[in-house]
Amino acid sequence: MSFKSGFIGIIGPPNVGKSTLLNRIMGTKLAIVSPKPQTTRNRILGVFHQDDCQMVFMDTPGIHRTRTALHKSMVDAAFAAFHEVDIILMMTEAGAREDPAVPSIINGLKLIKKPLFLAINKIDRVEKERILPILGDYSQKLAFDAMIPISALKGHGVDALLSQLKRCLKPGPRFFPSDMNTDQSEAFMVSEIIREKIYQYLSQELPYSCAVTILEIEDVPQKNLVSIGARIHVESDSQKGIFIGRGGGMIRKIGRSARLELESLFEARVYLDLAVRLEKNWSKDTRALKRLGY
Repeated sequence: MSFKSGFIGIIGPPNVGKSTLLNRIMGTKLAIVSPKPQTTRNRILGVFHQDDCQMVFMDTPGIHRTRTALHKSMVDAAFAAFHEVDIILMMTEAGAREDPAVPSIINGLKLIKKPLFLAINKIDRVEKERILPILGDYSQKLAFDAMIPISALKGHGVDALLSQLKRCLKPGPRFFPSDMNTDQSEAFMVSEIIREKIYQYLSQELPYSCAVTILEIEDVPQKNLVSIGARIHVESDSQKGIFIGRGGGMIRKIGRSARLELESLFEARVYLDLAVRLEKNWSKDTRALKRLGY
């Protein structure tokens, strides 16, 4: 039997569960997850291995109306996936209202001559009788190769989705070694864990106004220790004060929570040097965006 492989782009509006699905498929946490929309800022690859195939999933930022240079770079990265992958998996959710970004995504997909799949996520939140009309509505919008209702959070329908995707793979090489599950660097994974804790502890627009960079990751094997230097970049002095918190309470809370997850990631003790730096209006400055990794 010939080996099959391919790249699969996961696209859709913000907060429909794209990162949750990637983590579910991979059986481990590659992408950060938050109830807040527009959490994913970069494309993240997850490499799913089977004996006879390799599926390389590309998790993309949610497609939404852009307001800043940061948002534009996020949406550009998502639309670029249309042309860089072999199969497109559009995700939406079984909610009461259609996301306003859906029509523009559908219109963009009409021009793409590639296998198109639709995953209707969060079916565990709606009555079963509502799912069939949703599928019927989307079948009128676009000729998808398959439409699969799923719950990425609980795993319902995910195996069926993988089986359908596998049928569309073509004979191809093993793009990544069998022991590699992502192309992301150690520094990127560390920065994403810190950013997830910021979403967890800070509300409203504050998490969207920060970036995280990693200065160094030093392994100290004789002490079973990993020493990490990281910086949170914010856009104003008032934001800096909130991120630090009274008596440094907020930055300590974020750092402690991140450190505990990092110790699980590295399977070692972690020393995390985390500080807040002012980078005025970085999300609107294209040069600052590049410097901060966007």
